[in-house]
Amino acid sequence: MSDFLRDILDSQLSPIKDLLDDPEVSEVMINGPFNIFVEKGGLILPVPNKFSDESTLRAAMIAIARSVKRNLDDDNPRLDARLQDGSRVAVVLDGLSQAGTICAIRKFKQEKLKLTDLVKFGSLSADAARFLSRTMYIGVNTLVSGGTGSGKTTMLNILGSNMPDTQRLLVIEDSSELQIHANHVVYLEAQKADPSEGKIEVSIRDLMESALRLRPDRIIVGEVRGAEALDLLNAMGTGHDGSMGTVHANSPNAACTRMETLCMMGETKIPADAIKKMVGSAINLIVQCSRYHDGGRRTSHISEVLGVDQFGRYITRDIFRWVQTGKDPQTKKLVGEMVPCGYVPSFYDQFVSNNLDIKKSMFKPPEWAVPQLLTEKKKNAA
Repeated sequence: MSDFLRDILDSQLSPIKDLLDDPEVSEVMINGPFNIFVEKGGLILPVPNKFSDESTLRAAMIAIARSVKRNLDDDNPRLDARLQDGSRVAVVLDGLSQAGTICAIRKFKQEKLKLTDLVKFGSLSADAARFLSRTMYIGVNTLVSGGTGSGKTTMLNILGSNMPDTQRLLVIEDSSELQIHANHVVYLEAQKADPSEGKIEVSIRDLMESALRLRPDRIIVGEVRGAEALDLLNAMGTGHDGSMGTVHANSPNAACTRMETLCMMGETKIPADAIKKMVGSAINLIVQCSRYHDGGRRTSHISEVLGVDQFGRYITRDIFRWVQTGKDPQTKKLVGEMVPCGYVPSFYDQFVSNNLDIKKSMFKPPEWAVPQLLTEKKKNAA
């Protein structure tokens, strides 16, 4: 953290300094000067911290904006920026909010997690972790899907860190957050226009165009939320096997539909049915991240995308699923585990040809889980 940011923290942000210094707090949410919440252990909790008044809170937010050379005033009442320490801050000034100035600060964490850590946390089973590791090795195009705060970025960090050491990876983000641990990684970050400094806008789509000329083996788009979805699909379908991205969606099927919708946001002249087929053929695997009611972040589905049926519906097949078996009466935490669903992925032969330790027996579900899996299958089919 820069000295300037540290001065802001020690002075104008002193009412929440303890929250920003607390390693267990992942996000601080300010709803006006007297109403502050934090995210801790996956749960959103109120805290007693307060600012003295609205003007003090507003002055602190303006100081943060100045630290990143951005304007925040009545003419520019919104801010979305990355601080020098990597934290993300979003601000809406009081003129647009009845509660006063609104701010959310998502703290940056130096993550060096591995798939084995997700197994320890209960987010994945050991078999599912090994399966994901081997899919990264053979280059399966993967979409990480989930809601806000579900762990998509963490999952993408871990998956990207499992790519072969001999390959070149280009990472494209609107605001740099990913920390992929690999031998050959290049990070590109979009740029907002700033006429006062002579800066022009450089969008994710612009960076995708440049990335394709920079000899990538794989491309990762940190968060797909616009017409760059079409560029990512093109990359996936033109020899950049193992490319990845994240998207906001609540299920594997919804993730496919979301990608289709994003592709249509640009000035594309490609027919809608052709885009649907591109989504169904370019994306091979969807890793669905979910945040449950107990605050736990878990991988709820690992599913293969098999294209589009005759009615234009996406065909997905669950390979692994997290199944709830109960609830701890004392901690109120959900109890369950990730189980195979009895489906062998269509790319299984690639595991065999690469001599990888994936056996078909890995995909056989335990007997206790079969009734629940069948019930879910019938419900989805209906």
